Amino acid sequence: MMKIFLYGLLIVVLIILGYYFFPEKKLDTSKKIDKILVVKHKRELTVFSKGEALKTYKISLGGMPAGKKEFEGDKKTPEGIYTIDDKNPNSDYHLNLAVSYPNESDSLHAKQFGKSAGGEIKIHGLPNGYGFIGKFQRFSDWTLGCIALTNSEIEELFYNVPMGTEIEITK
Repeated sequence: MMKIFLYGLLIVVLIILGYYFFPEKKLDTSKKIDKILVVKHKRELTVFSKGEALKTYKISLGGMPAGKKEFEGDKKTPEGIYTIDDKNPNSDYHLNLAVSYPNESDSLHAKQFGKSAGGEIKIHGLPNGYGFIGKFQRFSDWTLGCIALTNSEIEELFYNVPMGTEIEITK
């Protein structure tokens, strides 16, 4: 009985290590990224060049991902069309790309609740010092409304997404 348990445990450990260390396709950096599409219910972020999908990333979202962001603190990731309007190499998370949230419509919607729409929506890596978590960050929605990737994935985007790139975030 103990032998079966140990074999089972070994298999589980090997599967986990295989998942963690299995190399993923790299971004084709010879093409200019001109659009980002986030599909929240699939937990996917896809980058495009002239209509061609270059790469799809698995992501984590805000802790309450269903529905459109309504106001600051609701832990929802916004939905709509925005742009990448800043890059920060010195954030509390491993690099970040700023999303131009809120737009005028978002601000008016939040005002109906008597609240601020908030801001500071980013595409970012893991918190500084926690990069070892890697792909395991994908197992839960843990941000306050941002879009999270592994550190190596945000590095690909940080250095290859131009300022002003359109980002569409859908259900």
